[in-house]
Amino acid sequence: MIEDKNQQHTALSHLGEFGLIDHLTKHFNIKQSSTVHGIGDDAAVLNFEDRNVVVTTDLLVEGVHFDLSYAPLKHLGYKSIVVNLSDVYAMNAEATQVTVSIAVSNRFPLEALEELYAGIETAAKIYNIDVVGGDTTSSTTGLLISVTAIGKVAPNKAVYRSGAKPNDLLVVSGDLGAAYMGLQVLEREKEVYKVNPNNQPDLDGYTYIIERQLKPEARKDIVELLEALDVKPTAMIDVSDGLSSEIMHLCKHSNVGCDLYESKIPLDPQVISVCEEFNIDSTTVALNGGEDYELLFTISQDDFPKIKGNPNLSVIGYITEHTSGKHLVTRAESKIELKAQGWKNFDD
Repeated sequence: MIEDKNQQHTALSHLGEFGLIDHLTKHFNIKQSSTVHGIGDDAAVLNFEDRNVVVTTDLLVEGVHFDLSYAPLKHLGYKSIVVNLSDVYAMNAEATQVTVSIAVSNRFPLEALEELYAGIETAAKIYNIDVVGGDTTSSTTGLLISVTAIGKVAPNKAVYRSGAKPNDLLVVSGDLGAAYMGLQVLEREKEVYKVNPNNQPDLDGYTYIIERQLKPEARKDIVELLEALDVKPTAMIDVSDGLSSEIMHLCKHSNVGCDLYESKIPLDPQVISVCEEFNIDSTTVALNGGEDYELLFTISQDDFPKIKGNPNLSVIGYITEHTSGKHLVTRAESKIELKAQGWKNFDD
């Protein structure tokens, strides 16, 4: 983490745990009618009436999930919220609240955590969610961020990974591989900086892919779009660990196979050009890169006319019988067994 020598640094010990929470959350306002009581008590009180409650949690660890040498704390705060909201939207649900807990070492002054929480506050405003609780504690191993996201969904609207049927179409939002290539550029520039700290990186040609890595967005808009189009996916998952890995999850939980068409995988032109620059195959990046936070889902063929030609959605394959297996159909029209080679939390 590069520090500004002229910036004021306030030790966290000056506030104490509860003073720190009060200070960092004083600007958070309640927006959701389901939030009866937020921060300030032993627990939040929520009321969802006739809706099912969706709950998901995620842990971000410094040195594993993020690198503060190039990840601004404000962006990190924003991203920590977004990656959790993405899981709520993958259930076809509306995100309503989050709790945020951090473990932090004494190398972080108060001003650094203010930046982190400014990003959290920005995400809360943009996605119309309430921050209703959390915890802070000390850490001897750097920064850890744990976010729990809560949402609501009508009982008949929830979508699981287990509903895909043979002949369903496989659909993905947005484009894939950008976050991974953004990470490659940032890692390369970090190495250059180590060799020559006076050499300032020129990142003008990489704006899109770097933003996709440092400040991703959750696809709340896709859930709203599908609702407007009167399309309920038969199965859905968010693309956090790579397209191939997520397809494998859908197929496993639905007990089906699939044919994924290489020529149909959506790629941004900047991804293609940077893949050429790095001499990396763009299909491999799309399949295994991860952190795209797009939505991958299946729909009945009867719903195809409703989404046909929509610029936000790409039909990339279809579901087959379990016995047919899971395949990538290449541009040369040969079939290759699909393998999950994306992000793994525990390496062998």
